[in-house]
Amino acid sequence: MNDRSTSRRRARRFAIGAAVVVALAGMNGPWLWRFGSEQYHQYKINRPEYKAENGHWDIVDVPEEFRLNTIHAAVLHTGKVLLVAGSGNNQKNFDAKKFDTILWDPVKKTFKKIDTPNDLFCTGHTQLPDGKLLVAGGTKRYEKLQGDVTKAGGLMIVHNENPDEPITLPAGTRFTGKKNGKTFVSKDPVVVERAKKVFDKATGQFLRNDPGLGRVYVEAEKSGKKHETGTEDNYRVQGLKGTQARNTYGIAQKLALDKKDFQGIKDAYEFDPVAEKYIKVDPMNEARWYPTLTTLSDGKILALSGLDDIGQLVPGDRNEVYDPDTKTWKYVKQKRQFPTYPAVFILPNGKLFYSGANAGYGPDDVGREPGIWDFDTNRFTKVKGLSDPKLMETAGTVMLPPAQDEKFMVVGGGGVGESQKSSEKTRIIDLKADKPEFKDGPSLGKGTRYPQSSILPDDSVLITGGSEDYRGRGGSNILEARMYDSQSNQLRRVADPLVGRNYHSGSMLLPDGRVVVFGSDSLFSDDANTKPGKFEQRIEIYTPPYLYKGAKPALTGGTDSIERGGSATFKTRDAASIKNARLIKPSASTHVTDIDQRSIELGLKKSGGSVTVTVPKNKNLVQPGWYMLFVTDDKGTPSEAVWVEVPE
Repeated sequence: MNDRSTSRRRARRFAIGAAVVVALAGMNGPWLWRFGSEQYHQYKINRPEYKAENGHWDIVDVPEEFRLNTIHAAVLHTGKVLLVAGSGNNQKNFDAKKFDTILWDPVKKTFKKIDTPNDLFCTGHTQLPDGKLLVAGGTKRYEKLQGDVTKAGGLMIVHNENPDEPITLPAGTRFTGKKNGKTFVSKDPVVVERAKKVFDKATGQFLRNDPGLGRVYVEAEKSGKKHETGTEDNYRVQGLKGTQARNTYGIAQKLALDKKDFQGIKDAYEFDPVAEKYIKVDPMNEARWYPTLTTLSDGKILALSGLDDIGQLVPGDRNEVYDPDTKTWKYVKQKRQFPTYPAVFILPNGKLFYSGANAGYGPDDVGREPGIWDFDTNRFTKVKGLSDPKLMETAGTVMLPPAQDEKFMVVGGGGVGESQKSSEKTRIIDLKADKPEFKDGPSLGKGTRYPQSSILPDDSVLITGGSEDYRGRGGSNILEARMYDSQSNQLRRVADPLVGRNYHSGSMLLPDGRVVVFGSDSLFSDDANTKPGKFEQRIEIYTPPYLYKGAKPALTGGTDSIERGGSATFKTRDAASIKNARLIKPSASTHVTDIDQRSIELGLKKSGGSVTVTVPKNKNLVQPGWYMLFVTDDKGTPSEAVWVEVPE
């Protein structure tokens, strides 16, 4: 057969194929276009050149029995990841006491169920110096929206005027109003301390007894609006006799069918990564739901804000600290009110920085202004320049790398409560400046609530996910990711994530230089807001561009412990190409809040087949605990992390 005949046959087949495509396009044009577009998209994002420029996203293969509504997550010094759901924002799980925690090994790709002792949904957590994870607070009772509340209820303040002994009232105690005659029943036991005798300081003369006070949530015995109360009343405690009856009474304001917020618990635990179990420690003095835990200069853990055991914001004079040595909690004298999950970070000088970002509850005019809190003197100095200051709920905050620069970025955010408003701003503040003031950074391009931010070993920050509206309403999830360059102050688009992420989502750096992204809790599953949302249980991993640019530098030998101010030497065949070294504290992420993550620049010396790193001396900069040690080469490619401990 000659070449001319062959060419004619090929042309004929091509013409027939084209005709078929045209016919199909006429009948199924949109489908064919989508099919072709998707095929091309998959081809494009999987090309080596594209990955080296933009990175790549993959879905983690999680066996069905280990899938959960991940609300909280932490990277542990064993290299494993703790995924915590508690009841997972699912009241059926709560009522059934079905509380979940999974331990995931990203290297071995294994999963393990962990016995979860309480509902750790909306708890607070932070890394401890010995590598354990402190977990404090959680859920005592789920919220009830207005319309779902059938029994009037609220706060009862129980008074005890007996100076000789406290009194304990069990759950189910009945309180009857002296004026309104209505009876309310306590939902929990309450201990009311004895009254305090007050004497004149000059004469020593007895003046009075200040009653001991207890707080308990009460509900009407029966359903219906007629059981509401409109004004304050004194309440007789039924079942008490004699002295107890005379000295014990309740006082309540309005008890109504209003919305009832979530209620917190006092319980606290340490998760042991080696034993792989929760260990109960002394409970907090205050119940907290949505608290922030921040490590102070003395190594104690400060617990701030949260909703208490009756669903009210914990007052600013109830801040307390946890001592990792004694495993006990103690109130502090420092007073400062914050909304729930406030973004409060320790600075190298020991002071605390509040970025103004938060997640959730609290008055819109109390404790929301950013500033520097001198914890020793309790003086709070406000900082200026914050753009979109009314859109700081659900904003993210990240301490830009390296931590020595003392620069912070506040990312996105939204209006208080279920507001539709969101901010496209990034705001940056240099706390080393003579007069620190926020300045706008590069725009996100879209208003963004719930953005996730993770510091990478090359000093860039991955910003991904979020939604333009409250909890992704109206199909507003943002399927975009950006890389922020802290040196050039620029954002650039990278590969788009595969899964939308909004409320109850987070991201964390893994020891291999990748980023894991989890969670999302949309109100609705459709753009028209007609179908209830379903919690996103898929976990994604983002592989940054730097892992597609050749072999990683590798560290061997060395030590797993480096003191502040001390040095350690590691062997490497890549010494000549290594450019910098970083200590990155592992994340403990929830609700757009990750107080732990920070990247610390290390001193670096190279010699033949080894590198020597030196840790800064500042204890506030380098707090005791476990860190991921990365070195990065001149192509920007990081090593696999070496876990090192910085001792007390």
